[in-house]
Amino acid sequence: MSRPSTKTLLWGAVIVVAGGLSIALFVSPFLAAQGLIQAARAGDATQLERRVDFPALRASLREELNARAPLEIRERAKGDVGLTALGMLLAPSLVDGAVDNLVTPQAVAAMVRSAEKPEPEAGAPPSDTPAPPKDQVHQSWAYRGLNTFAVTLTREDRPDDPLVLLMSRRGPFTWRLSGVDLTPDPMA
Repeated sequence: MSRPSTKTLLWGAVIVVAGGLSIALFVSPFLAAQGLIQAARAGDATQLERRVDFPALRASLREELNARAPLEIRERAKGDVGLTALGMLLAPSLVDGAVDNLVTPQAVAAMVRSAEKPEPEAGAPPSDTPAPPKDQVHQSWAYRGLNTFAVTLTREDRPDDPLVLLMSRRGPFTWRLSGVDLTPDPMA
C-alpha cells in the first residue's frame, strides 16, 4: 500500500480549511443574531453595546420613520390640507427627538424581547416591560445580500406585523445590528 504524497496531503488540508472557513462565514450571522437576542432577554447592556451599531441603527430608524410619517399624517388628517401640511413640516424634528429615545441599550433590549416595532409617539418602552414567552415569538432568518442579514421576529398574536432587524457584516465573522425594516416587502 502506498502512502499519500505530500502534495495530496497539502491539497486535502487546503480543502478542509476552506470548507471550515466557508461554514464559519455562513453560520456567523446566525450566531450573532442569537447572541443579540440572548443579550436582549437578559437585559445585558454591555453585551448589547457590543452587538449594536447605535449610530447606524439611529440613522436607519430615522430613515424608516421619516418614510412612514407622510402616510400616517395623511391618514390621520383625513383630508385636512392645513393639518397635513403642518404635520409634514413638524414630522422630521419629531422623528429626530423620538429616535434618540428609542435607540438606547434598554430600548433595544425591550424592542427585541417584545418583538414590537418602535413607535415614536409611544416613546421608549420601559425596560421592565414583560416580554411574551419565548415560544410566542417566532424567529426567522435570511440573507439580504452578502453583508446584510435579516432577523424577523413575529409575535403569535400579531403574525402580520413582524419586527425585522437588519444586521451588517463588520468583518469576516462579526455582525452587528445596524438597522430595522419597518415595512418589509412580503415577497422578500
